[in-house]
Amino acid sequence: MARYTGPVCRLCRREGMKLFLKGPKCFSEKCPVEKRNFAPGQHGKDRKPKVVGYGLQLREKQKAKRIYFTLEKQFRNYFEKAARTKGVTGEALLQQLERRLDNVVYRLGFALSRRQARQLVRHGHVAVNGRKVNIPSYQANAGDEITVRERSQKLVVIEIAKEFSSHQPVANWLEVDRVNSKGRVTALPKREDINLPVNEQLIVELYSK
Repeated sequence: MARYTGPVCRLCRREGMKLFLKGPKCFSEKCPVEKRNFAPGQHGKDRKPKVVGYGLQLREKQKAKRIYFTLEKQFRNYFEKAARTKGVTGEALLQQLERRLDNVVYRLGFALSRRQARQLVRHGHVAVNGRKVNIPSYQANAGDEITVRERSQKLVVIEIAKEFSSHQPVANWLEVDRVNSKGRVTALPKREDINLPVNEQLIVELYSK
């Protein structure tokens, strides 16, 4: 199976930073990055190679892939589409990734992580403009209304997510009504609205070779 199904905390440790893949656990003392801030594996603690050039570009691409849980071919397709778009390629790439439906559900606070948001979408708990959409990579557009379907609003995972996210700021390009479990995409995300530890220019350089 191509999709990674192992412990996601290993991915954060591999990148040497928090990618916030586990929701509340990432903000607690139980976060493995806090306790074991070295690469996973038998020699992770002893081996700290110097990363330059191609290695830096690869790490940035891997970080972006892991944050959004996309496969290599899918990520490459996003880049090629961004390269054909007018404007800055790196910003267009991140904008596509942010507009994924599973990411929008996560940003609205209806899930604790993007992985959980992906599962909610795949199981048919989310509607876009009143119609059920079960494709996590669906591209949300400005003006779209994202709603947790009525029969799904009392799911425990959604209630916990709303309670946790009520203390977190909502992205500038989104509006959310947590009481009714719905939100709206008010505009397309800009680079300054995307708070990610990723240098998209290095990704562009990697794919442009």
